[in-house]
Order: sequence, then structure tokens, then C-alpha cells
Amino acid sequence: MNIITLGYIDLIIAALLVAVLALVSIFLQLNLGTKIVIAAVRTTIQLLLIGFVLKILFENSQISWVLLLSLVMLLIAGYEIMARQTHRFKGGWAYGIGSLSMFISSFTITLFSLIVIVQPDPWYQPQYAIPLLGMLLGNTMTGISLGINHLTQTTVQIQNTIEAKLLLGQSWKQAISDTQKHSVRVGLIPMINAMAAAGIVSIPGMMTGQILSGTAPIEAVKYQILIMFLISAGTGFGTLAAVYMSAQHLFDKRHRLRTDRLQYPNK
Repeated sequence: MNIITLGYIDLIIAALLVAVLALVSIFLQLNLGTKIVIAAVRTTIQLLLIGFVLKILFENSQISWVLLLSLVMLLIAGYEIMARQTHRFKGGWAYGIGSLSMFISSFTITLFSLIVIVQPDPWYQPQYAIPLLGMLLGNTMTGISLGINHLTQTTVQIQNTIEAKLLLGQSWKQAISDTQKHSVRVGLIPMINAMAAAGIVSIPGMMTGQILSGTAPIEAVKYQILIMFLISAGTGFGTLAAVYMSAQHLFDKRHRLRTDRLQYPNK
């Protein structure tokens, strides 16, 4: 099968569509024009950079370099989670909860899939390890970010209700239990929607890329099913861990609600 190579002119034409979207946003006064342009520029630079890095990494497959790149990806993902919060935690907790949750979920599941399921030789072969980890981190990051944001935002909104429950003798776990459950649901909804729509409403990105590169459709489907299941597990476990740790940090040892541990948008 012949692979159609894209030229820079093709990419520029696609970029013009984003530029038009930014202009429409400015015309409608949505205050998103600059953000759209910056996001597009970042996407271009970051993807070109990772392309060059992966080219070098594929040619020099060493576990130390794979681990270093994985760590950089994790730290950047942790920062992105923190940057999207309406009420972020103060201090290192703002960065630590998301990063730790992704490490527990995404890193563990990626390692499991490489050693037990895919079994490349060596197991840390960057052709498999980096894309798998990247897809898991990207999707887990979204679920964790949504879950934490919903938890902290809702806690601030119903602070009086939670404190009333505490005054009636409930523990912090009981007082915030419903909010925790709703926050986990919010974090998992995008992933559940993606699984429910896959193959009917949408053809997922990885499968599309493999088919366009010449992979047999059935083989692409098998890999996509594997990725969807791994992402779902990573997002689920990561969101559960992040929401639980965040909820615990909102209270002190005496079961008092500590919203002073959160930063507010106007501060």
C-alpha cells in the first residue's frame, strides 16, 4: 500500500483553518483567539520536537533515555493538571496529587501492558513504550483534571453544607462522600463516551493513524481495543486516586474543612 506523504504546504493549509477559527473567536468576542493561536503554535513545536527526539531515541534504544523522557512527560502532565484548576491547592500539593496519581495509574498500566501483553524485545523498546505511555498520560490527565476541579469547585460552593454535616458528627469521609462520587463520575464520563462511540460515531486517532500508514484494518482494530481498555483503566484508577487524595487534603486531622488550602481565582 502506498503511503501518501504530507508536505509543509499541506500542513499550512490545515493551519489556516485554525487561524480562521481564531479570527471568528475574536470577532465574536469569545476571548479565545489568542489561546487558540498559542495552543496551535505549541502543538506544532511540541510535536516537531518529540518527532526529532523519538527519531534519536529509536536509533539509540537505551532504558535510561526512555525513563528520562517518560519522567519529563509525567512532570509536564502534572503541571498541565495544575494549570487547569479553578481552585488549585496551595504549595506542592497542587502539583503532587495529579503527578502521583498518574504515576500510580499510567506508569503501572504501561509497564504491565509492555511486559505481559505486548511483550516487545526489549520490553522498554521506545517504539512501543513511549506512544503507549503518552496516550495513557494524555487521557488520564484529562480525567484527573476534571475530577479534581469538580471536587474543589463543588466543595467551595457547598462549604456550609459540608461544615453542617461535620457539626452533626459526620466524619470528613461521610461529609464529602457524595461530592467525591460525583467528581469521579465527571472524570470518567469523557472516557466512557469515547468507548461507547468508538467505531460507530468516531474512528479513534491511533487506529486512523495506523490505517493511513498502511496497517491492515483488523490489526489496527486490535491495537485500538487494547489502547481503549488500557486508557479506561488508567483514567479510572488515576481519577479515583486523585479525587481521594484531594478530598483527604481538604480536611485536617480533626476533621475540619480547610478551604484555606485552596487558591481562589481572584487571589
